[in-house]
Amino acid sequence: MTEEVWTAVDRYFEGLFAPPDAALEEALAATAAAGMPAIQVSPLLGKLLQLLAMTVQARTILELGTLGGYSSIWLARALSPGGRLITLEADLRHAEVAQANLARAGLADRVEVCVGPALETLPTLAAEEARFDLVFIDADKEQLAAYFRWARSLTRRGGLIIVDNVVRRGEVTNADSVDPRVQGVRAFHAAMAGDPGVTATALQTTGIKGYDGIAIALVTGEPLPPPEGKTAASRPGGNVVTGVGG
Repeated sequence: MTEEVWTAVDRYFEGLFAPPDAALEEALAATAAAGMPAIQVSPLLGKLLQLLAMTVQARTILELGTLGGYSSIWLARALSPGGRLITLEADLRHAEVAQANLARAGLADRVEVCVGPALETLPTLAAEEARFDLVFIDADKEQLAAYFRWARSLTRRGGLIIVDNVVRRGEVTNADSVDPRVQGVRAFHAAMAGDPGVTATALQTTGIKGYDGIAIALVTGEPLPPPEGKTAASRPGGNVVTGVGG
């Protein structure tokens, strides 16, 4: 099998299950025009995220890693009536592009883009006693274990935690890798596997994005307390929070 075959199969399935969508296509075009990397989820993974969010009847979704808002659009469209998506993005320019894409998609009233390092914003959400039905993590791989630990504090029992890019083209099996992203993914897998409060799996994927994988955890226990020693910063003001509709 080759990437050419994987891509052809993806395109075939896209035509059946994720046909062209103006808002999504415009989001991709705007992201590319802004010179941002084309590292968003594939259309089929976007559709999977949407289906999983619908399965848990999500009213609250947390996303780590907004980029241009492509996956945010998929997830926000799955929200139950009155639902809310909070998406965290470290790069202000990326957040601005995402805001425009989300507004153009008609989702300004459902999405809040928080600008700043996720590990600084997550304690604030915990201090506000936020609880989420689904958490999607697609951020820097070095911190995946820390992000998963925060997700366990913020996800309700019965909710889902979904993590992208967890295979690293097979390097995840290399315990001696000097790549901090690989070691970050390995630390995440160890944390998830050792958590008695989740039932989880990880899958390899192939397609237009090449060879990688995702992990999915069903939270079966109560939310964990926030990690010790983490203090919350104020969300309002500056570039910490930018409301899509504002």
